[in-house]
Amino acid sequence: MPVVLSLQGCGANSLARDETLGWSADKLYAEAKEEMSAGNWAAAIKLLEKLESRYPFGRYAQQAQIDTAFAHWKEGENALALAAIDRFSKLYPNHERIDYILYLKGLVNFNDRSNLFTRFTGEDLAERDPKAAREAFDSFKELIARFPNSPYAEDASGRLTYLINMLASNDVHVARFYYRRGATLAAVNRAQAVVKQYQEAPAIEEALAIMMNGYEQLGLAELSADARRVLQKNFPASVYLKSAYDPTVKRPAAIKPPAAPSTFSRLKFW
Repeated sequence: MPVVLSLQGCGANSLARDETLGWSADKLYAEAKEEMSAGNWAAAIKLLEKLESRYPFGRYAQQAQIDTAFAHWKEGENALALAAIDRFSKLYPNHERIDYILYLKGLVNFNDRSNLFTRFTGEDLAERDPKAAREAFDSFKELIARFPNSPYAEDASGRLTYLINMLASNDVHVARFYYRRGATLAAVNRAQAVVKQYQEAPAIEEALAIMMNGYEQLGLAELSADARRVLQKNFPASVYLKSAYDPTVKRPAAIKPPAAPSTFSRLKFW
């Protein structure tokens, strides 16, 4: 009997400690916004989750889901942020703020904090697993295509340019690896894909050099000459026109993440 009483007492104390019991939707949302403004993301998430569970059909329910995704991202919980984003996208594909959802998904995958990791390790971002970068690319691209006048389009465009350059450099890194290992055909095919998909990227120069030298090694003189012609036309001062391609020399220099575009600080997130 004492055990039962003890458990009941714990339950009563637990309930007493929840000061949000009886709070209105307005009160919960106002408090959640205050926590977000103060950068208390974990506290904000708890309040937003209570708001959604207690008032699932209320005026703040959908906004609470959006804010929860953002708060998870700011808290460094990317997997939870993406799960919240995907859930919202499936439930409300035509929501008036779906442009923001696409933008937020791109930001989560873009992962601005990666530049801190690179700064201390010296790792080239272009040599990392590009899965998240490709997903960020897809989100920003869809945002710009569907909502060209969105307040998030300008920032997304700047990040998209960076991602194009990074993804191109990643594929050239793979082609360089194949070339160095003697897998010439695989190297040429990867370089050719770069030329087709990322025509504005600086890494095109090295991709063309891999194609030019690779085709020559494969005995495909005409294709090698075509690659040289394109390289010479677009990069007349290229070092690859003056000497044999050396896969141990990495060009261009490692890509560094850009500073966040100025529009980022002016955007409203909640």
